[in-house]
Amino acid sequence: MLNFCSLYSGSSGNSLLVSTENTNILIDAGVSSKKIETALNNLDVDPYKLNGILITHEHSDHIQGLGTFAKKFDLPVYVNQKTLDAMPKQKEKIAEKNINIIKIEEKFEINDLKIKPFSIPHDAANPCGFCIFKDNKKMSIATDIGHMTNGILKNLEDSLFVLLESNYDPEVLMYSKYPYPLKNRIRGPIGHLSNQDAGKTISCLLHSGLKQAMLGHLSKESNFPELAYKTVVEDLISNNYDENSLNLYVAKRDEQSKIINI
Repeated sequence: MLNFCSLYSGSSGNSLLVSTENTNILIDAGVSSKKIETALNNLDVDPYKLNGILITHEHSDHIQGLGTFAKKFDLPVYVNQKTLDAMPKQKEKIAEKNINIIKIEEKFEINDLKIKPFSIPHDAANPCGFCIFKDNKKMSIATDIGHMTNGILKNLEDSLFVLLESNYDPEVLMYSKYPYPLKNRIRGPIGHLSNQDAGKTISCLLHSGLKQAMLGHLSKESNFPELAYKTVVEDLISNNYDENSLNLYVAKRDEQSKIINI
């Protein structure tokens, strides 16, 4: 068994759950500790029985509740050194015994899960995505990507499931109320991934056996769930893929997704 559930996803906060028979891990804690606890309770997951929290990078929409949540439930945190150094307020709340330093491209294990962090282009200290392996199954988490690279694609290959950023639509972003510098940051090479690029990436990954994908980290101001979904499906169709060959979902901003069995 390898299951995935998006607890919260979007520019206002992100937290994801990966589960097996023996293991429950969170990826990011970008909403309040209380909201994470509520979401886990809704899924009948005891926060005290979590086996760890993986951190992608130090932006507040990924670590807002980290320190409080990790301290309350005495949880191990897995984070690379540069990211840890870039979040001193969260770091001081986490017991030193619970800080586990990981390295990009080096696999580590949590119970029956093998995990490989990989580098992503984003304006943070040392941001990463994660490939997660259980037996012969692989799933991947990749958000906050300024642009798609061959290295990321290589890491995502052979995934049965991917949570992939689909942050903005270029036209909606252009007419959004965001200030011009923020628009440039979002669409820049170390900002976020557009719906169109998400579609191209998923079309590419179908060659290596992708069966399910969830679009995540949608912007509240410069995207719509229906638009993200439609854009990706249109790319699949333009590449002569049957849209029914892939189960495609869109992560919700403020509520849990369905549980995806990989």
